[in-house]
Amino acid sequence: MKLIPTPLNDAYLIELDRLVDRRGFFARVFCADEFRQLGIETRFVQINDAFNAAKGTLRGLHYQRPPSAEVKIVRCLQGAIWDVIVDLRPDSTTFGRWYGAELNPDNRLMMYAPRGFAHGMLTLQDNSEVLYLVSDFYDPPRERGIRWNDPHFAIAWPISPLDISPKDATWPDFDPQFHDVDGLRGQK
Repeated sequence: MKLIPTPLNDAYLIELDRLVDRRGFFARVFCADEFRQLGIETRFVQINDAFNAAKGTLRGLHYQRPPSAEVKIVRCLQGAIWDVIVDLRPDSTTFGRWYGAELNPDNRLMMYAPRGFAHGMLTLQDNSEVLYLVSDFYDPPRERGIRWNDPHFAIAWPISPLDISPKDATWPDFDPQFHDVDGLRGQK
C-alpha cells in the first residue's frame, strides 16, 4: 500500500498495491503490519456498508467527540462518490480546511480520515456502494455533524445534492462550543 498525502495534516489517500496476472489482480485492503509501518491506525471495530440508489445522495458530514473519536477508511465498491473530510482539530495547522476526492472502483483509492475529522460523501452515480472501516463504536451522544453547505467551510461539491436526510440538512452553523473542537485537540 502507498499513502498519498492530502493537503490536510495526517489525512491520506491510500493506493492499493495490485499483484496483476492473467486472471485479474489481488490487493490487500487492510494489513495491520503494513498500516503500523505506515504509522496509521491498525485497530478497527466496525465495517460499515452504505448503498445509495440515486446520484446526488449526500451523507454527512459526521464525526464523534472524544473519547469516541474515530478513524475512518473509506472505499467505493460500486458507482462513484465525492468523499470529503474536514479537519476540526483546533491545534492543527489545517484546522477548518477541507479536502475532497473522487473514489470509485476504477481508481480503487481509499480515503483515510483521522480522529478529529468530519467525513461525508456525495454519490456521483446511481447505485453507489461504499464500504468503510471505523476505529470506534457508534456513540450517539457523542455524534456531531457539520451541515454540507456551512459557509464557514465553503465546500465545493462537484454536483448539487438531491437527497439529504433531515438530520444532515439541519446541522447548525459551525460553532466551536457545540462542535466541542477543544475535545478534538491532540487527536490523530
